[in-house]
Amino acid sequence: MSDFELLDPGVPFGGANAGAGTDPLLDGLNPEQRRAVTARGPALLIVAGAGSGKTRVLTHRIAHLIREKEAWPSQILAITFTNKAASEMRERMQGLLGADVEGMWVSTFHSACVRILRREAERFGYVSGFTIYDSADSRALLKRIIKDLDADTYGFTPANSGAKISRLKNELTDAADHAATMNGSDPRERIFNEIFTSYEQELKRANAFDFDDLIGQTVHLFRAHPDVAAIYQRRFRHILVDEYQDTNHAQYALIRELTKPVQPEEVHGLMPPVRERELDGLGRIPGASLTVVGDSDQSIYAFRGADIRNIVEFERDFSGAEVVKLEQNYRSTQNILSAANAVIGNNFDRQEKRLWTAEGDGAKITGFTGYSQHDEARFVADEIEELRSEGMAYGDIAVFYRTNSQTRALEELLIRAAIPYRVLGGTKFYERAEIKDAMAYLTTIANPYDPIAWSRMLGTPKRGVGPMAEAHLANFQEAEGITFREAMLRAAEIPALGPKVRTTVVELGEMLERATTLALGDAAGVPQADPLDNEATDASPQYAAVADVLKLVLDETEMIVKLRAKRDPQDDARAENLEELLAVAKEFDAQQPGAGLLAFLTEVSLVAAADDLDDQSGTVSLMTLHTAKGLEYPAVFITGVEEGLLPHQMSVDEVGGINEERRLMYVGITRARKRLFITLASTRATFGDIAVAMPSRFLQEIPESLIDWRQSPGEVTSQGGTQSRALNASRSPGAGSSSASWSRNRDSQVSFGTGSGSAALSEPASGNMQSALEKWRERKRAAKEAQAAGGGFPNTIVGSVRDNGDLELAMGDRIRHDEYGEGRVNAVTGAGTKRIAHVTFDTVGERKLLVKLAPIEKL
Repeated sequence: MSDFELLDPGVPFGGANAGAGTDPLLDGLNPEQRRAVTARGPALLIVAGAGSGKTRVLTHRIAHLIREKEAWPSQILAITFTNKAASEMRERMQGLLGADVEGMWVSTFHSACVRILRREAERFGYVSGFTIYDSADSRALLKRIIKDLDADTYGFTPANSGAKISRLKNELTDAADHAATMNGSDPRERIFNEIFTSYEQELKRANAFDFDDLIGQTVHLFRAHPDVAAIYQRRFRHILVDEYQDTNHAQYALIRELTKPVQPEEVHGLMPPVRERELDGLGRIPGASLTVVGDSDQSIYAFRGADIRNIVEFERDFSGAEVVKLEQNYRSTQNILSAANAVIGNNFDRQEKRLWTAEGDGAKITGFTGYSQHDEARFVADEIEELRSEGMAYGDIAVFYRTNSQTRALEELLIRAAIPYRVLGGTKFYERAEIKDAMAYLTTIANPYDPIAWSRMLGTPKRGVGPMAEAHLANFQEAEGITFREAMLRAAEIPALGPKVRTTVVELGEMLERATTLALGDAAGVPQADPLDNEATDASPQYAAVADVLKLVLDETEMIVKLRAKRDPQDDARAENLEELLAVAKEFDAQQPGAGLLAFLTEVSLVAAADDLDDQSGTVSLMTLHTAKGLEYPAVFITGVEEGLLPHQMSVDEVGGINEERRLMYVGITRARKRLFITLASTRATFGDIAVAMPSRFLQEIPESLIDWRQSPGEVTSQGGTQSRALNASRSPGAGSSSASWSRNRDSQVSFGTGSGSAALSEPASGNMQSALEKWRERKRAAKEAQAAGGGFPNTIVGSVRDNGDLELAMGDRIRHDEYGEGRVNAVTGAGTKRIAHVTFDTVGERKLLVKLAPIEKL
């Protein structure tokens, strides 16, 4: 049987239960949920508040339609936003109906459109085997087009061009439409239109669609070929869409096309022939019944093109629509819901509703204001340990933040507190590409013999020095027995390099020279003290501030400026991460004045290379508020609730930006089931500088009666600040100096500057038969192996290099901690770099410490 065949429903699914005293599809539903399942009409909007059971309502509604013989499975199209959600819905349907639901379309927008386009591609000049370009394919194509048009001289990149093309396609605008509306006197607009036009032509030539085309081309197909649209308008009698608040214009247009009635002129051409009972009084096949489920209060994807008007104006767009509000929450306590209601009530672009629960008030929200982001992070770590001691698993705890740059302090304190964590939807701070790029410059300045750091530095940002030029430089450096920096300064002696490359390389070498001179400060000509040397004295030379060196590098390479110029949200986030690295350097300078670049690199590397910890109760989840959408946890921390962060400073000048930020706060609050913690700092490093942070306006919208402040913003201000709780704060003499917490790195003998010194890494013997490129690749491979084995410069610290490597602890030992004071060891678990000391301190009680990094000494 063709899945396009229309048959009269026969024996209803679930017929055995239909006549029983109870209805398995309606039992257990509250009155609003029951209405949402049974309501019939041309359009239904289910306003589903957070945790109100919307997925259950949606699946029960579909099952009810089938059981009541109002539709065959093949007449139902259910749209979700992820393949995972579609699979879950399909499984639930089979469980409810106890029968096969083959023929029902349960899929994402894109999957449904692919199925349609595969069948109908030949109608508009494609073959059914068309290729679908993923994001990498699109970037590669755009890169070639931009190069051919020399558009990079106008600042165009595959990233910013692709983002703009995607936005236009989601608005159903093609290159011709853009050309008709663009500002023709703007050369950048003309160049972009050339890129867009070439991109469309290349896709057509390759018989390919990109991801955004799938929906847009389906809409164009339906509009250009009403006879094709009629096939699907007739077939799908019930269309259900989940997460409707996240739909963009193209998705909205697709739904409008599918729910239109089939006009009389198209009815006669349909196969199988239309039966009389399918028609209305005007000779049309009536439009499909549309059900959408969503919550305007959770619309947080405007930057992806989501249009909140689609759900707010639903009743205007679809006449005769009924609205059912699901306000009973089955996830959170009333105190959490009251806070969410209070915050979101200040938005006006929404359908009014108030979440409530029958589960009771629950614990109050816990609030805390730190003196700095480290103080805030220490509170988060302490409270996580407290929750763990009460029996909550690490896997039941999540920490949210607005921007990825906020993770640095959180990660550092969680590592030091031996708390296992993972970063969802992102990368750990020191593993991010832009951070590694900047650190490569600092490493090259401190150690001019490191081939790995030098190679990375040479290629970032792009400066026209290709792999072959890099190889010639490296082999010249080896042959002459000089540093990489000296080889760059003598680039004119390498005939294989072109004039332009020589100039670029020499200029970069001169910049590194200036940075090296700056870094040495008044210690010029004096070998830098080993940062792992326990016997460093006050008479040691004073080196320049690390932040000054890093700022010189960032300014002269324009790494941040170039990222900002791309006008892409992801590149803005990368720029913020580099600014956070500058803040790390400034904090280090304040805590260890004159310690120098090598000490900074060593301390950062120890934290960055901390091994992932294992715990049978899972890991704490770290994520942005955007990533948190759709998730829930028994305990949630929302951090950085400050003006400029939440709401984010970039939203202030955007139309509707504050409203979207408020919805983001609402989403964060409603992820918590039992415990909610809201934290902020009174000072925070912003753009590399320490600035006063003001409490968020959203925080002030929550009634005071709902928050139990451990330390309120007012208390922090009135006390004038005290010593930071953070573990990397300055230590008083005698309390355990920072140098005492590091062991010596016997495997790394590195000189600082351009003077003589042994190379950090053993280099392979020259091979006369090797080409320059092959020889250089072999050198880098050997260098990586040497670092992985624990040798070489500590820009990659591995298991053999740790601060307390020779410290043996056993149950009953007394220790002193820089912050917690004295305590007794109860147990030591784990092995090697994952050793964890379980200690009961006299003042703060039980704590876990990662022995590798903890500032402790054995008494």
